[in-house]
Formats: sequence, structure tokens, C-alpha cells
Amino acid sequence: MSIEILIAFVAACVLLGLTPGPNMSLIIANTLRGGLASGLVTLAGTTTGLALLVAAAALGMSSVMVFMSEWFDVIRWLGALYLVFLGARQLWQYWQRRRNPAQPLPVSSRSGAYMQGLLVSLSNPKVLLFLGAFLPQFVDPAADPVRQLWGLALLFVVVLAAVDVGYTVVIAKARSSFNAAKLAVLDGAAGLLLLAGGVALAMVRRP
Repeated sequence: MSIEILIAFVAACVLLGLTPGPNMSLIIANTLRGGLASGLVTLAGTTTGLALLVAAAALGMSSVMVFMSEWFDVIRWLGALYLVFLGARQLWQYWQRRRNPAQPLPVSSRSGAYMQGLLVSLSNPKVLLFLGAFLPQFVDPAADPVRQLWGLALLFVVVLAAVDVGYTVVIAKARSSFNAAKLAVLDGAAGLLLLAGGVALAMVRRP
């Protein structure tokens, strides 16, 4: 694989990582709500889900891809409803705290944030179907395709994880400069982001 193709692949991965979607909505929402630690744990969950999907694509697991294709709409709607549920719960808690400022802020456990990230990541079947068409475009037919696919799959996950870490750290640093009143507003904004992520996933169509 030439260096030009490798650079093009990394650039495409960065653009994909910066494209708003369900994973980004959840990571940003949890970062706004719980700070850097919560955002990074959520990111670990989304990255785990992405790694599983990428591995399935690299392995050429046709049975998994067929299953995801046949159940595309069911999986998509389950993920969308889950995000909407998280957003609605967040907004309800925000509204309750506005009525009663003394009410303590519920804090999600690390395992809870991780599972949220994992479930949302796995509930986007478009990723697997997209990767099945995306990765082969960068494979050199003159070289070992299996080794190249695995290398590209690993690089894909690493680049997207790095992009996610970058904006998570930036958002967490900005959050740390806010006072309690602004943090309360951010908590409500996090709920809106989750709802937006659910709507975005619901609008996904087969590639």
C-alpha cells in the first residue's frame, strides 16, 4: 500500500470521525454531564462496539452482515429508542432539579456509561454495512488482502478513537470553566443532544 493511499485513508477516517452521529451525541452528552472521566468511559464503550463491528467486517463474516442487513431497521429503531429514552430521562432530571435546586445530581456509574456507549455503537448497523464497502476500496490487489484489511481495520479504529478523545478533552476543558448555573444548563443540553442522536439514528437509511 502506497503512502498516498494510506494518507487518503487516514484523512477519510478523520472526516468520518468528525461527522455528527449517535456515538458523538452520546459522548458529548455524557462529557457535558459528568466531565472528562464520564466522556472517556463512554468513548471506551463506543470504541469497543466499533472494534467489534470492524473486526466482523475484516473477517468477512457474511452471516453477521446478512443478519445486520435483514434486521437493519429493527436494530436501528432499537438504538434510536434507547437514545431517546436516555435523552428524555436526562431532560426530566434537569426539569426536576430546576424545580428543586437542592436535589442532588444523579451520577451514572462507569459501567453504566460504558454500556451506554457499547449499546449505542452496536445499534448502528450502517457502520458494518458501510465498512464492508469502505475498507476494500483501499486494498492493493497486488498484495496480501487479508493482512491489508486487518491493518486498515486497526487503523480505522485507532484514528476514530483519537478523534473522539480529541473533542472529548476539548469539551471537558471548556466544561471545567463553567459555574454551577451554566453546568445545569449543560445538563439540559446533554439531554437534547441525546434526543438529537436518537433522531439521527432513526433517519439512517441502508447504504
